[in-house]
Amino acid sequence: MPPPLGTRKPLAALLVSESDSGGPTLAKNLSAFSLVCIGVGATVGAGIFVLTGTAAANFAGPGLMLSFVLGAVASGLVALCYAELAAMMPVAGSTYSYTYATLGALPAWIIGWDLVLEFAMAAATIAVGWSGYAQSLLADAGLRLPAWLAAAPGEGGLVNGPAALVVLALTALLMRDTRGAARTNAVLVALKAVIILAFLGIGALHVRSELWQPLVPANEGTFGAFGWSGVFRGAGVVFFAYVGFETISTAAGETRNPQRDAPVGLLGSLVVTAALYVAVAAVLTGLVPYRELDVADPIAKAMAVTGLTGFLAAIKLGALIGLTTAALTALYGQARICYAMARDRMLPDAFSRIGPRSRTPFVAQAVIGLATALVAALVPIGILGELVSIGTLFAFILVCASVLILRRTEPDLARPFRVPGGAIVPVAGILACLALMASLPGDTWLRLLAWLGLGLAIWFGYGRRRVGQNPGFERTCPFAGRGRSPG
Repeated sequence: MPPPLGTRKPLAALLVSESDSGGPTLAKNLSAFSLVCIGVGATVGAGIFVLTGTAAANFAGPGLMLSFVLGAVASGLVALCYAELAAMMPVAGSTYSYTYATLGALPAWIIGWDLVLEFAMAAATIAVGWSGYAQSLLADAGLRLPAWLAAAPGEGGLVNGPAALVVLALTALLMRDTRGAARTNAVLVALKAVIILAFLGIGALHVRSELWQPLVPANEGTFGAFGWSGVFRGAGVVFFAYVGFETISTAAGETRNPQRDAPVGLLGSLVVTAALYVAVAAVLTGLVPYRELDVADPIAKAMAVTGLTGFLAAIKLGALIGLTTAALTALYGQARICYAMARDRMLPDAFSRIGPRSRTPFVAQAVIGLATALVAALVPIGILGELVSIGTLFAFILVCASVLILRRTEPDLARPFRVPGGAIVPVAGILACLALMASLPGDTWLRLLAWLGLGLAIWFGYGRRRVGQNPGFERTCPFAGRGRSPG
């Protein structure tokens, strides 16, 4: 018999060691440094190298600097909540697992389905940006792909071949070994940081401050078309850029000391990436008139203005490296969420299968990689970026809500890291995310609702019956009082 919709997974069941499963388990070999590298690798990607240009040209102008500040404030509030939950519940699954323990099975399915939209679409968005820079480098060498292979339908082509190819290559790497992928990511993150800092140093010498005037261009008559509404819409669009730090919470189950390392990784990576985003937005809009930045490779276009064409190839290579690490970590995070959902029987059991040698959820990784490659090949980047932003904001609201609920239902549970300020930070995080969601276009909301509607159909037709086969889960609504999880 299907369980009540309020059925939630007890924390005792959520925290049980995976070694009790009787089969191969996820390897626990990540450190705090690894988590910071994962966070920076995931976050500093398409947000800097692609969407900065789009958001400046179409929404915020030089006010994009303020858009990134707004996004950082909202992300900081949410990151504090993530840090508390990740330290309390160091398990795979991130927001999905937290929601299952607080709101119940149906909300957990909804957020899990939303996270598919968030992580997989983020990887697809990044891959499309990667393709733009790769093709720019090839063009510099006198090589051009056939038009039909160079872009998605609606953008002058039939299929974006390079975008699909990079997703498949990264999927193969992730299926082999988490430690090897983490080491590769750390090296690439270091190279990316050096190149971004070089761009900032060189670009700052050529900035024309008059291009920052006015900082907030006058509104053009509609909401989001510059003015302060454009700054808010720009924040909503580029908020996708901050999705990377959430990947750290999906890695908590593979961390050696998650109670200490997860908060360090979450907050440390967010501080670093927010500073980089604001600095890059300032230099970018100070080098090129903002209306000219709606191109696939805005950083490269800005560097060309300096006249240092010899450094242009390095900038494009840095962009490729940055986008590679961002796509790698997004694909990694998505597979861990699917793994957690399959362990709870919300997805087919094959998704929870761990390779005996790789100790990775190789089936989930393969399916996610193939699906993401298909989306990257066929969907334009503008649609993808907005979908990721709204999906991310929706997930962040539930994270903040989970902190508030667990404070009531599990007040005595050990909290190695505790959000300061009581309920103020979680409530402020919810309000900030709602404000950014409200700034996004109506068609983005419709796409989100259509996606969630499909997810509900799958839940009632498949997931709900399988979840009912999990014994011992609470059948109480967490809002009904201080319900205690059975030991």
